[in-house]
Amino acid sequence: MNKLWVLALSCATFASAWASPVTYTIDPDHTYPAFEADHMGGLSVWRGKLTQTEGQIVLDRAAKTGTVEVISKAASLDFGQEKLNQHAESPDMFDATKYPTITYKGKLAKFDGDMPTEVEGNLTLHGVTKPVTLKINQFLCKPHPMKKKEVCGADASAVIDRADFGIPFGQQFGFKTQVKLLISVEALAAG
Repeated sequence: MNKLWVLALSCATFASAWASPVTYTIDPDHTYPAFEADHMGGLSVWRGKLTQTEGQIVLDRAAKTGTVEVISKAASLDFGQEKLNQHAESPDMFDATKYPTITYKGKLAKFDGDMPTEVEGNLTLHGVTKPVTLKINQFLCKPHPMKKKEVCGADASAVIDRADFGIPFGQQFGFKTQVKLLISVEALAAG
């Protein structure tokens, strides 16, 4: 009878933890907001990522609510070409010295069952804040085999116009200013 009581108590504890909000800390080694941007009005598509990101996600699957806060360093832009990275960080574009962080704060707005499918929030880029809705294309939580705690991962996307954020560079050469955001994120349960 004792073993049955311990099992029932363990199940009840797990269920109550799952039913309350859980805070997840973004894993900077497995989180890389990426983007695709036009080069020369359709000549090619340049891809890059931000290599320094931190933040947290709070998820309450039972209540179908949650929040997202992500902060990336603007100087961590990486196109895979150092000369282009330096130009992107300059006052011509992101002005990373004056605007050192890119932030996104939002709330989990839509769910399919207990899985979030959309985030409504605000992106602050180049000192300008605008609403941006992220579509969550894939979402999964599971026990992390090495860290021995729950890990959640997501793939999210959106399209923004960088000119709306005060970064119109290249328009005079025919560059399109729409940028596709492709965000891969993993976060570990805190504690």
